[in-house]
Amino acid sequence: MGGPSLVELIAEADERGLAASGLACLDRCLPLLGGGDEVLRPLWGSLAEGGAWDMALADARAALAGSGSPEEAAGDEAVTLAHRMLGAVPAARSAAELREWADACSVAALQIHRLLDTMPDGGSQRPSVTARREGRTDGMSPLVAAELRRQIRILELLANQGAGAGGLRQALDVSTEGRRVLRAVVSRRERGRG
Repeated sequence: MGGPSLVELIAEADERGLAASGLACLDRCLPLLGGGDEVLRPLWGSLAEGGAWDMALADARAALAGSGSPEEAAGDEAVTLAHRMLGAVPAARSAAELREWADACSVAALQIHRLLDTMPDGGSQRPSVTARREGRTDGMSPLVAAELRRQIRILELLANQGAGAGGLRQALDVSTEGRRVLRAVVSRRERGRG
């Protein structure tokens, strides 16, 4: 993949781009949290309209509270990672906190996709998620490759669109597509366990 690596894009992103990047990772992983597709919509709305992020976050956490706790997911690393992403969302939108959260969400989302992919990522060498984020993409499994492309695409959209709502809408569209893919993967996994 040409162009800046995911690590570089996160380092260069502004506060809004970081918030949207982290939120998009969480949004794509909603199927693991048992949440409906619209549960994070108020957070997207607060980014678009400059609304109360902390209130929207409290509502989202309340809506997802009944979907099981990290303790209940003890045997399922992917579900645990998704719960950690939700638990770590900063209540205040400060650039420093958002950068740390967006970076952690990026790693967690890639790791979740790696855990759920039926194809091995990188064969016997199995490069780290960090290597993938830095641009070393040889032999990536399909699910991990698609998630990496989505993360990069969202950051590029937001960097190119500036403060306009168009970039956020496009980022949400990219994320929604990824959520559908992950929902199908989770559904297949559940059927396999049954």
